[in-house]
Amino acid sequence: MSASAARFLIAGAVSALTFGLMPEAEAAEQVDVELVLAVDVSLSMSPDELEIQRRGYATALTDEAVLRAIADGIHGKIAITYVEWAGTNSQVVVVPWTLVANRADAEHVVARLTARPPNSARRTSISAALEFGADLFAESGFDGTKRVIDISGDGPNNQGAPVPLVRDAVIKQGIVINGLPLMTNGGMEASYDIRDLDQYYRDCVIGGPGAFMIPVNGWEQFPEAVRRKLVLELAGAASPQWAAEEAAHPPIVLAEAGPTIDCLAGEKKWRDRSLMFDSR
Repeated sequence: MSASAARFLIAGAVSALTFGLMPEAEAAEQVDVELVLAVDVSLSMSPDELEIQRRGYATALTDEAVLRAIADGIHGKIAITYVEWAGTNSQVVVVPWTLVANRADAEHVVARLTARPPNSARRTSISAALEFGADLFAESGFDGTKRVIDISGDGPNNQGAPVPLVRDAVIKQGIVINGLPLMTNGGMEASYDIRDLDQYYRDCVIGGPGAFMIPVNGWEQFPEAVRRKLVLELAGAASPQWAAEEAAHPPIVLAEAGPTIDCLAGEKKWRDRSLMFDSR
């Protein structure tokens, strides 16, 4: 045997031994749903309204119907992260990816969620929130049967890329986008809101298989709307819980195939008001 052939055999043996000693890559934990809760904290909401949002999600996550929807899944567990967003560069992970399989897990999420008061920031970039939420799935450490971004907000996009472009790109990744349009007025930048925010969310924001939204017409409706939306997202359209929720409440609003409202309404409002102030 030549010297070069011997060196080749020795190198191969060493490589095989080294490969055999390397630990196997840890498989991602399987869950029924990977859920990003993306919550608007723009200046269009008052401090009191921001607190209502936090309390609403905290209460919903420990609701019996929500816990039952989790337990009834194939794996009986979900992964969840909670993000607060405003403008293009304003996304804060309040609760990192956390496994929820029972009440104790849910209460752990609530403890993280309520540890500090919410902060607000300027502008409203739904598109940046969707991009940020989609990127979070890559670092979740979980393998969900379904991946969902659950986005709530009280105004249209007025900064960043047009929402439909980002929505379509996110959907192509196999991610479902559900919505909670807040038909409420208040805060410092309410003048940039639009009247038909529910239609805007239906036509411009939500999308993917089975995507839906639940409009909120007053803050008194918020806790129940969050609870119901979580149940529907976690249980799925084929479950008895979905049917029960539909029987007890008004119909949810499903995504439309084509837009019937101006998806650039928010950007145009911001531009028009900026021109008005600049002309003074």
